[in-house]
Amino acid sequence: MQNLKNLMNRIEPCSKEWQEKAWERLHSQIRPRGSLGHLEVIASRLAAIQGTLTPSVKKKLIFTMAGDHGVAEEGVSAYPQEVTGQMVFSFIQGWASINILAKHAGADVRVVDCGVAADIPEEWQVVHKKIGKGTANICKGPAMSREQAIQGLLLGAGLVEKAFLEEGYELFGTGDMGIANTTPSTAIVATFSGKPVSQLTGRGTGIDDEAFNRKVRAVEKALKVNQPDSEDALDVLTKVGGFEIAGLAGAVLGAAAVKAPIVCDGFIATAGALIACRLMPVAKDYLFISHQSLEIGHATMVELLGLRPILDLEMRLGEGTGSALAMNIIEASAKVLKEIKTFAEAGVTDTGH
Repeated sequence: MQNLKNLMNRIEPCSKEWQEKAWERLHSQIRPRGSLGHLEVIASRLAAIQGTLTPSVKKKLIFTMAGDHGVAEEGVSAYPQEVTGQMVFSFIQGWASINILAKHAGADVRVVDCGVAADIPEEWQVVHKKIGKGTANICKGPAMSREQAIQGLLLGAGLVEKAFLEEGYELFGTGDMGIANTTPSTAIVATFSGKPVSQLTGRGTGIDDEAFNRKVRAVEKALKVNQPDSEDALDVLTKVGGFEIAGLAGAVLGAAAVKAPIVCDGFIATAGALIACRLMPVAKDYLFISHQSLEIGHATMVELLGLRPILDLEMRLGEGTGSALAMNIIEASAKVLKEIKTFAEAGVTDTGH
């Protein structure tokens, strides 16, 4: 617990001074004021995060956190649990959606075994950090112990900090893999929002009506059995979270601790980001939401965080695919700030647009 407190104590707000300087430059560029819309907001936030008018986000890394969930035994997914391990294998072979989209974005991908139920061979090129072989069934009790939740948070934070400090990565992304992981994510947003579970539950992997009803009942039962405390994010993570969700939350905290921008993917990754920002609200200064997921509960997560998703492409895959696509936009925003000349630099008459 002390290590977690130390981590959070190192997180400071972004520089409002640099953000103001960024806006001064953006407003004096050779174009009508505000004409690049949300790109300007992203650019100003990057300046505030990195403390410079020449932010750099060229070296990019996406962590795809993998873990299994005991609640899968309630029949809440269209796929069997062994698919998690099989998809991890696809990731390391470079066959999957995240591999293709990350390559397009010029980003590296690291797959992290936070808690896959299957034994992942040592020779596989993954980050072997298994906390346990899947969480316990949240319909019957807590997903994990408080110690395991903290372990997951520190795991995610440590991976980001090491990559930033020792390898020079400048922009981070989060993604997930885990059969049944939309169920704990729904429980998390239901706890924090207080909205009825039926209004927050999506179709996940494409389940039919019968499985959907089982999923709603499973989340409602998990909340009734565990009574997670909405005022205690660590309690929520412990009772209805996941090992990979802990890692995703930790990644956000780690990025904030080293003053690095981080972009989260869809429903599951945003559940992790929500946990992180409830633990340490100022961590939100460093967070970008990649896209508006088609998963119905994601809109409520976005509302709770008070951040605007960068893209809306009706995606709901996970893996970090949204993070990869948004990285292109974030890098473009950095170039907007750095490379568009001001009226004074270009010798152009400012007509006050």
